[in-house]
Amino acid sequence: MDAFSNTSLIIAGASGLIGMGILVFLSISMAKLRRRLRAVQDEAQEKVAEAQKRLETERREMKIAAKEERLAARVELENEFKGQRADLENTKRRLERREDSLEKHKAQIEAQAQQLDNQARQIAEKQAELEALINEQQVELERISSMSRAEAREYLMEKVEEEARRDCAQLIERHEREAQEQADRIAARIISQAIQRCAVDHTSETTVSVVALPSDDMKGRIIGREGRNIRAFEQLTGVDLIVDDTPEAVVISGFDPVRREVARIALERLIEDGRIHPGRIEEMVDKARRTTQERIREAGEQAAIETGVTGLHPEIIRLLGKLQFRTSFGQNVLRHSLEVSHLAGIMAAEIGARVAISRRAGLLHDLGKAVDFERDGPHALIGAEIARTHGEREEIQHCIAAHHDDQEIRSIEAALVQAADAISAARPGARRETLESYLKRLETLEDTAISFDGVEKVYAIQAGREVRVMVKPDRIDDLAAHRLAKKIAERIEGAMDYPGQIRVTVIRETRSVEYAK
Repeated sequence: MDAFSNTSLIIAGASGLIGMGILVFLSISMAKLRRRLRAVQDEAQEKVAEAQKRLETERREMKIAAKEERLAARVELENEFKGQRADLENTKRRLERREDSLEKHKAQIEAQAQQLDNQARQIAEKQAELEALINEQQVELERISSMSRAEAREYLMEKVEEEARRDCAQLIERHEREAQEQADRIAARIISQAIQRCAVDHTSETTVSVVALPSDDMKGRIIGREGRNIRAFEQLTGVDLIVDDTPEAVVISGFDPVRREVARIALERLIEDGRIHPGRIEEMVDKARRTTQERIREAGEQAAIETGVTGLHPEIIRLLGKLQFRTSFGQNVLRHSLEVSHLAGIMAAEIGARVAISRRAGLLHDLGKAVDFERDGPHALIGAEIARTHGEREEIQHCIAAHHDDQEIRSIEAALVQAADAISAARPGARRETLESYLKRLETLEDTAISFDGVEKVYAIQAGREVRVMVKPDRIDDLAAHRLAKKIAERIEGAMDYPGQIRVTVIRETRSVEYAK
């Protein structure tokens, strides 16, 4: 019992000691926390105080800066106002000086107006005196000339009108002459350059072909027994075979150049082979046709290559090749087309027109001549229709249709093709003209010119390149002579077809004859 009590007392004492230790520890910890809290509070108060001081300092600095800015702006505005005030003062002074000057000018103008009024009164007085004098002179002139005032005015107007017409005609003639001379110089330069740069071979052909024979004995073999060989040959080829007294030669005659070429090739091969009978003739004619068609195609392709024209329809190439066997007044049409293509292209390059269009249209311009014996109508329109059918552009069709004025020319390329066609045809030696057509053309020229009133005599000279017109001087004056030359040229252009150009010269001769007795 006592031991347990002692133990309890010991435990209770120990617990009390422990509790007191804890209380002492807590007291010490609380004291430390209070000191730390006071230190933190003091530090926070110091920082707040510093922040308030910085804020006050910045507020004062901002106020000072704002005050300085206001002062600077005020100074700037005052300077600007001072400048504007100075400008206004200068402007005011200038306006005052100008007002003074205007006042002086006003005074001068008033003085001049007064002076002009005085002069106007003097002029009016003099004019009245002149009118009175003119009336007196007019009465005197009417008495002397036996003409009224209206008659004199009419006479004077006629004289003035005649002089004005004469001066106008001279002015028009001078300007036309200068324009024509300049145009001739430019055209001559372009055409000469085009001709010099274009060199195309030409051959003169007819409607017959001559085939040489190794001997006259071959003629009998060509004719055959009772003429069966020659009849078969003519029937298969569609040409006439003339076997006459010409030594060692026979003549193939026909208007179709392709048939004539087929017949020539077939006959030459028959002569070379030596076996001539109807069966062999038929075989050789078939081979000659194939050979001719191949040559036609090659000729068309070569023409396109030579002119640089691409994209042609095969049928157009074939028709171009056929032109190799077609002639116009002895001029080979294919070679003529090549020449026109080169000339048109060169002239287009010189004046800035479309070279490709001009060259292509020049090559195809006579395309209708390949089939004009198969269709009705002018070859220019036939060629334009062929071009349209085979996909050529509208400007190409127009150039083809307009090169002989079957359509009105609407483009510079069409005019160039027409000019190139005339140049190629008008070249000396390019074409032949029959005597009958030549004389008819000269006669038509003279009849056209002599049909005008006042014409006395007409002479066509220089192979129809110039027309000399002699007029009656009492009926045609100088002004009328100029107009007459233009009218004759216009009628010739509308009524005739001719290569190149025709010069119209009107001659008015005045002779004064007196006799000494």
